Amino acid sequence: MRKRIIFLLTLGICLWIFYIKWLVPVVPTSWLLQKQEFPVYLLESPARTLDPARADDPSSARVLANIYEGLVRLRTGTEVEPCLAVRWEASPDGRQWTFYLRSDVTFHDGTPFNAAAVKINVERMLQQQERYTYAAFTYGMVQSVEIIDPLTVRFNLKYPYAPFLYNLAMPVAAPMVSPRALQQYKEEFWKHPAGTGPFIIQQWKDGEVVLAANSNYWGVKPSIPGVIFRSVPDPAKRAELLLAGKAQISEGIPPQEVANLKNRGFRVIETPGLDISYLGFYTDKGLFRDAALRRAARQACNPYELAEQLFPGRVLVARGPLPPGTLGYEQTPEPVSPDPGKARQELLAAGYTPGVQITLLAYNSTRPYNPAGGERLARALAGQLEKAGFSCSVKVYPWDEFKKAIYRQEGDAFIYGWTSDNGDPDNFLFTLFSSTQISGGLNATHYHNLKVDTLLASAQQTTDNTLRTRIYQEVLKYLQEDAPVVFLHHSLHTVAAAGNIQGLIIRPQGIPFLGNVQLKQNEK
Repeated sequence: MRKRIIFLLTLGICLWIFYIKWLVPVVPTSWLLQKQEFPVYLLESPARTLDPARADDPSSARVLANIYEGLVRLRTGTEVEPCLAVRWEASPDGRQWTFYLRSDVTFHDGTPFNAAAVKINVERMLQQQERYTYAAFTYGMVQSVEIIDPLTVRFNLKYPYAPFLYNLAMPVAAPMVSPRALQQYKEEFWKHPAGTGPFIIQQWKDGEVVLAANSNYWGVKPSIPGVIFRSVPDPAKRAELLLAGKAQISEGIPPQEVANLKNRGFRVIETPGLDISYLGFYTDKGLFRDAALRRAARQACNPYELAEQLFPGRVLVARGPLPPGTLGYEQTPEPVSPDPGKARQELLAAGYTPGVQITLLAYNSTRPYNPAGGERLARALAGQLEKAGFSCSVKVYPWDEFKKAIYRQEGDAFIYGWTSDNGDPDNFLFTLFSSTQISGGLNATHYHNLKVDTLLASAQQTTDNTLRTRIYQEVLKYLQEDAPVVFLHHSLHTVAAAGNIQGLIIRPQGIPFLGNVQLKQNEK
């Protein structure tokens, strides 16, 4: 009897230890996280997936950037820097890109990172281009992936394509995932993510993602034990949680809360979005075939006034199509100063009389680069144009119907926008202004300039950024002269961090990197 009692007690203790170690904690997870001082990062919306191949939303990208890494990444500007590759080189003809990989890097599940892992990741995307949103964009130009040795991999391209390097820096599609996890979990991989980044997934439930520090990280080990990404859609609530000390970092801070947060010791970080809001003209039909009339309309538009009236503190006035920090931005010509009186004179000089009738198309929703909504922006622009002698009617559609109306060239002009996928200037200039993009609807103005087409094609084929910059400078001059669009605004990503948060890095598109974050003690 005594031996049986001892056996049962021993068995119970063993089972209890197994329960603690392998199943679930015996104290609430929230208590553990609080005790370990996991900082809380507030998202505007929940992450939709933890598989970079499937991701196509900002919140997923923000979480993924701390779990996964690519061969390269963007700095706080839009300059590409090494990550899992220590260096790279392109062949003289731009069709071969060779990457030299870091040694002694492992995925979270212990799988070695090497050239074979890169090949598996890329071929996964190539074989399912129709399934994954960014697969074709990121790797569509890749002919094959070649393993040179365990730490050297070569991409053979179908044609020279300089923006390829920027594709590999994207926070979605390009990051490397564990081949073993892919093989083991297949379609369920997104539930069991394994990357090489500074944090490892611990829990994903009810819109909240909990990451724990990766003690085997190849770079500087995280100083914080982990981080909690929590979705809070209401901006006022996010600010309230920050001020109450229930969160330490938050995106999407309302402008009216910025001063209060700064007074309470919070640091506010603002980064321009990789996007552009613009007023576009159909350049191949109707009144706006005349470049002189387009220039008169541009002279009447005042983006500064629009920003102050519609969304103060929430956008950045554009100098041109390229956001600050992008290659070629510094070469943007000085924008035309708004002047409705001069615009009226230009209208008359072009042979038009005041009262020129135009129809302006707009969307009925908000966009990241237009938080006021399409209709409000269109009507404000119409008011500015009318001061110069235009008579504007505004027609509003739901977003999808709006895009169809533009494709069939309804009206005379339209407000629109573009968000870059990779931050390369080609993704703005070629996409929006190459005549090859007219048939697909991306060049919505139907702008066609043979010299611009030639320059843009040349820029795609040279890997020399100095030469590319000079080429884009010429393109920007043509755009200013031809005025197919009026460039209005870029979005502004605002992140607030508590005073005891140090080392927070915000990359383009508001992507946070938390691997360097440190928590100072005795501060709130």
